[in-house]
Amino acid sequence: MEKYDHIVVGSGIAGLTYALKAAETGSVAIVTKRGRATTNTAWAQGGIACVTSPEDSFELHAKDTLDAGAGLCHEDIVEMVVRDGPGRIRELIALGMSFDLRETPEGTTELDLGREGGHSKRRILHAHDFTGLEIENTLLAAVEKHGSIRVFEDHMAVDLITTGKLGYATEDRVVGLYVLDEKSGTVNTLRSDRIVLATGGCGKVYLYTTNPDIASGDGVAMAWRAGAAVSNMEFVQFHPTCLFHPEAKSFLISEAVRGEGGVLVNSSGQPFMDRYHPLKSLAPRDIVARAIDAEMKRTGAKCVFLDITGKPRGFLEERFPKIHETCARLGIDIAAQPIPVVPAAHYQCGGVKTNEHGETSLRGLFAIGEAACTGLHGANRLASNSLLEALVFAHNAFVKATRNQRAPGEIRIPEWRPGSVTDVDELVVIYHNWDEIRRLMWDYVGIVRTDKRLQRAAARLRNLQKEVQEFYWNFKVTTDLLELRNLVTVAALIVDCALSRKESRGLHYTLDYPQTDERLLHDTVMRRV
Repeated sequence: MEKYDHIVVGSGIAGLTYALKAAETGSVAIVTKRGRATTNTAWAQGGIACVTSPEDSFELHAKDTLDAGAGLCHEDIVEMVVRDGPGRIRELIALGMSFDLRETPEGTTELDLGREGGHSKRRILHAHDFTGLEIENTLLAAVEKHGSIRVFEDHMAVDLITTGKLGYATEDRVVGLYVLDEKSGTVNTLRSDRIVLATGGCGKVYLYTTNPDIASGDGVAMAWRAGAAVSNMEFVQFHPTCLFHPEAKSFLISEAVRGEGGVLVNSSGQPFMDRYHPLKSLAPRDIVARAIDAEMKRTGAKCVFLDITGKPRGFLEERFPKIHETCARLGIDIAAQPIPVVPAAHYQCGGVKTNEHGETSLRGLFAIGEAACTGLHGANRLASNSLLEALVFAHNAFVKATRNQRAPGEIRIPEWRPGSVTDVDELVVIYHNWDEIRRLMWDYVGIVRTDKRLQRAAARLRNLQKEVQEFYWNFKVTTDLLELRNLVTVAALIVDCALSRKESRGLHYTLDYPQTDERLLHDTVMRRV
């Protein structure tokens, strides 16, 4: 058993930011199930929303966030994140992050701010169209210089260890983590009184997603099994514009393309968003995704198109180099032809319920980044608020966790007992269940829902949970099996939350209750019985 002052699960922007701050006060272990740079953060294209321009204001940013959140944002959290944002951005720049600049008419340089759907002003700081990758590299470079941080790559968290599970007659709290070493196949024990879940979202619960393969909802599932409250899982954001091409897997066409003048058109080349919202192609994501879904069903088309051909080729190559290069490789010249796009699962607005410090309902357990439900996003996340949230809550969690910090005390934690299990003999069963969950969620729990579809999904997921649990107890744990276990847990949470919300609000749209019900103006909170 190894002891650390802090254990961080996940190596994206939230986890790395927390680890760098916490390492100034004690030892830190970062547990990441793939390589340290394999994260949702590294896939983020658009940028970070933050007030940095004199033409903008905290009030406007807060209003845009509240408008997008469809009444469920916590106003105090929105105000805090918006106002604390510039300070956290300055810290990131001090670490070496370089955002794009532009030359002013006076010959000086200033931040080149982008605009995205739902924003009333230009306030998106970006590094071309691979902002997340630049942030990830900046933070990893800082981590590698730090002697107090140990990174466990290719290690997957299995379960949280709590005093309740160990039989202690005290307030339930986290005391450690079981971790699978994927290379050796052994499960090790890490001991700490402060554990931070920064595991990202659950996009792979859906058949079509903009997320990397790692996004299997691990943090939410572990927290749920440990007894922490989970909130608002019905609100899964579908990004309106995922590249539609047989050779492109999960490639996102950034919302910034629409911010720079891209227009959504149908197969006849006609714009259609004016029929759905006054902001047209710059409407909030939930509205755009539903509009595209409706347009595809109305016309029978397999996709719609994003037309940015009104911009010069040089501008597109400079502003969107990754998108330009990827599309060109697939035979799409974005300067001369519209880009085929479809909606895809993108962001988990719900998660482990936290307060303003990132604290969960389980003592010693923090959740930050996409794994958390902080109250910022409400029923629909405003574009590019997620990276800002990660920075702000990583800082807040660090401050809270290190207040009156003590080294981990003595507590007896049993070693992992594999029992008489055997190696998984039929991997095809795991892959079949994984595929069934993703197709089921896409067909029954997608952009437009009904109670009948949700009930069918719930019934099948209950059976799948039993099958997966039987697999878990009878075979040696592997990353594939653990991800499947987490995936079916998160899928069931999404369905249960969706069934409990008898209205349409934000990202949750149901044909059975198409109107918003002000009596339901509250979070959906789930606790394990």
